[in-house]
Amino acid sequence: MKNDMSKRFHTRVMSNILYSTVITCLIEIFLITNIGMITRYMEKTNYSTSALYGILSSSTFMTMVYVLLGIGMFSISFLLMQKSFLDYISRISAAMQNISEGDFNTTVEVRGDDEFSTMADNLNQMAHDLKELMEKEREAERTKNELITNVAHDLRTPLTSIIGYLELLSQKPDLPQEMRCKYIDIAYKKSRRLEKLIEDLFGFTKLNYGKMSMSVSQVDIVKLLEQLLEEFYPSFAEKNLYYELQTNVPAKVITADGNLMARLFDNLINNAIKYGAEGKRVIVKVEAEEETVQISVTNYGYVIPEAELPLLFNKFYRVEQSRSTNTGGTGLGLAIAKSIVDMHGGTIDVKSDLNGTVFTVRLQVHFDVNKENL
Repeated sequence: MKNDMSKRFHTRVMSNILYSTVITCLIEIFLITNIGMITRYMEKTNYSTSALYGILSSSTFMTMVYVLLGIGMFSISFLLMQKSFLDYISRISAAMQNISEGDFNTTVEVRGDDEFSTMADNLNQMAHDLKELMEKEREAERTKNELITNVAHDLRTPLTSIIGYLELLSQKPDLPQEMRCKYIDIAYKKSRRLEKLIEDLFGFTKLNYGKMSMSVSQVDIVKLLEQLLEEFYPSFAEKNLYYELQTNVPAKVITADGNLMARLFDNLINNAIKYGAEGKRVIVKVEAEEETVQISVTNYGYVIPEAELPLLFNKFYRVEQSRSTNTGGTGLGLAIAKSIVDMHGGTIDVKSDLNGTVFTVRLQVHFDVNKENL
């Protein structure tokens, strides 16, 4: 490809040299013919003794004139033919200067099919890549600042409460036993919340930056969901929620990372409990087919506005912007869930209306981790 473009460029240059030579020769022949006619005319008239006749009849002098005129005419004609290329090179050079100064919106029109057009195309691509890289760096910086702000806020609130209750316990040893137990219980719950926040932050960081390795094995998705729902029984009872597992098969074995699957549905069920308390029930449904399995988690609580549905899987996003103890968190649960689904080559989506808020996960039964990472 590069050799072909180089050949075309060299061919064009050689053609311009040939055209310039032909033009120069024609003009030289025209001059020689006409000057010769003028000299012969002057011989036949009384101008043969004039200085002009002496100059025109001097073969050495006229040869030098013809040579210099030929060089000049060849240079001018060749430069005129190459002017478009020189202008194009100037534009490329100016664009390179702009890019070097940080103007990544600079582009050069790609004209023709030679080394210069390739250079312009590569320059445009480089500017585009640099612009994307700069935008990614800005986004990374913004995300880092956002992470620091959210972490500081989310960790400070329960930590302040823990410190406050521990100070009360240490400064008032005569507190009634009932009150002491209550403060200890509150501090314990706040500590567990801190632990959950930190786990979410570490988990999201590992998933988001590809530092979490997958351990793929055979997982019975129905059994996994049954175990998770049983483990969540105290939470369901606390919120006065009824739960139900619906499945069209008694068991369904898929290829997946069991720990990540547990974390995925742990987040979805926990989310359904937190935001579905008003609906009084949570339904987990498994629809298994030969090559795919679909798991939906439905709650009947707060209806999420349609405009906010696409934002749910963004990191730090909350449907309700208040950071209450009941529903507060890192805002990473659904972002982690989506990362896990993506790692398994599946999809996750959500819909919300008066018939409930439904998170639907679709997974492959036979998952090839090597193929997905290609």
